[in-house]
Amino acid sequence: MTRPNVAVFVGSLSARSINRRLSLALQAAGRDLFSFSTVNIDYLPLYNRDLDQDLPPAVKRLKAQVQEADALLFVTPEYNRSVPSALKNALDWGSRPYGASVWRGKMAAVAGASVGALGTAVAQTHLRTVLMHLDVVTLPQPELYVKVTDALLTETGEVLDPDFERLLADFMRRFSVLVASANGRT
Repeated sequence: MTRPNVAVFVGSLSARSINRRLSLALQAAGRDLFSFSTVNIDYLPLYNRDLDQDLPPAVKRLKAQVQEADALLFVTPEYNRSVPSALKNALDWGSRPYGASVWRGKMAAVAGASVGALGTAVAQTHLRTVLMHLDVVTLPQPELYVKVTDALLTETGEVLDPDFERLLADFMRRFSVLVASANGRT
């Protein structure tokens, strides 16, 4: 049986992002459940309605990757109590031009990492609100707000704590149940 393809969005553009590390750890935890493709949002121009009729190549790639995906995984930092502008820009491009949204009907999971105690709770709430408007169904539980330390994850996303590894595995298992239910595979 073919594993569902999950398009992975990392909200941070930083090559050393702790959210990139978390996304790698989540992909490792879900490797037996899904296949993954990372969507590069680094090169998207700022959304401009004037370009709706002749979409830039980077936007066409984004839209194609989302259309081909069975589900979506968003791993985002929190900037100023919201989602990073690069991630919001990708969401805007994927929803345009009006009536041609690639988000509609997709299943998604949302996670985020921070060095702070509050994690990314506020950013995830904002992201879930935007996704709901875009007709994306998000995994309601478990929520995954991670305070990352060097004792938790390596630079390459290797999980160092067995309890955290079990938490990630449960998160991905629950996500797979949501995706399977949407595709009539339960």
